[in-house]
Amino acid sequence: MDMTSSSSTMLKPFYSTPHPIAGEMVPLTLFDLSIYDIFVPIMLVYPAPTPSNEELKEGLRRAVALYPHLAGRFAVDHQGRRCIHINNEGVLVVEATVAVDLSTSSYPDRPLPEEHDTGVALLQIKLNRYKCGGLAIGLATHHFVADGHSMSTFLTTWASAVQQGRDFTPPSPFLDRGITAVTRCVPTPAVFDRQDPYAPLSLSPSRFNNITVRFTAEFIAELKARVGVRSSTFQCLLAHLWKRITAARRLKPEEFTQVRVAVNCRGKADPPIPLEFFGNMVLGAFPRLQVQDVLSWSYDRVVGAIRDAVARIDGDYVRSFLNFGAAHGEELTGKGGTMCCPNLEADSWLGFRFHDLDFGGGPPAMFQVPDLPVEGLMVFMPSSVARGGVDVYMSVAEDHVTAFQQICHSLD
Repeated sequence: MDMTSSSSTMLKPFYSTPHPIAGEMVPLTLFDLSIYDIFVPIMLVYPAPTPSNEELKEGLRRAVALYPHLAGRFAVDHQGRRCIHINNEGVLVVEATVAVDLSTSSYPDRPLPEEHDTGVALLQIKLNRYKCGGLAIGLATHHFVADGHSMSTFLTTWASAVQQGRDFTPPSPFLDRGITAVTRCVPTPAVFDRQDPYAPLSLSPSRFNNITVRFTAEFIAELKARVGVRSSTFQCLLAHLWKRITAARRLKPEEFTQVRVAVNCRGKADPPIPLEFFGNMVLGAFPRLQVQDVLSWSYDRVVGAIRDAVARIDGDYVRSFLNFGAAHGEELTGKGGTMCCPNLEADSWLGFRFHDLDFGGGPPAMFQVPDLPVEGLMVFMPSSVARGGVDVYMSVAEDHVTAFQQICHSLD
């Protein structure tokens, strides 16, 4: 890729009056601290016509003003707590021109910021402008700031701000992170699964490949017919992939295998947290079966095991997580991995709006998720190619790739 020029600026949000939480030191919540301490990069690719960089930046200033955590910086308060300092330092925007036409062979690298610098911008964006007028937007956000639900909401707001210009009607995000603190209530039974918090991220002990598996709408319809009971697309595909990757791994029949299923807890908490809450509000459900059961059970039984595990994430579970975190916060980083063989982790982005973000010229021709950093991780996305289909981005051990690809579309 022939990059001819680039420039960078620290773009600050637009405020007619100071934001109500300006200057605050916002402590990271238990939900923040229980996830990966990483930046999450994504990329959106748009063919011409596209809005100008100035239009994109002006819309960005208006959107970030509603989500001031994104323009802040990590800091430590006087009590030694990790915080987000709402200091309006801004969002890093890099602009680059590329002297070729946009094509699948010339997509740029996504931004890869330093991950542990307390002075680094928490949202970093790269606008790659092509000779043909096409645009590739690379974006990286630190996971401590927001989960996928929150970032999907923010990106939708940015797209609306660009489209509407000065007529932009801002949404009303819920920014009080204190709502996720321990509530004053009668202690609940200890139902929280202590393996839930994410382990410190490290490379898998074996080499692995990032692959994409595409399931068409026709395949999904046939799979759901095999399941035979009303189930979500995500649960049906997860059951199918759990069966296929377990077979490809050639595990011992009596061995146990589990999947960490990320669950949005906004509606699970009691009382519920507003869907507009901006931050992190995800815990894991853990369906766990013996290998012989995963392979031999009917689809509806495996889907049932997944559904039952997710159903256990309720108000009592969320409350017990908060109670445990208040007493043992130092243990929230976990003690070992939960996704490497024989286990898996499944994240559904099927309800997010990444695939149809329209800045004024139509939805993206391509949406790309991050390179998955550890074996056993799966991300489910609406397909940008197969209408009504699903693309699953997976990290599979090199030794298992060939066997898995031979059977991943088989329903026998």
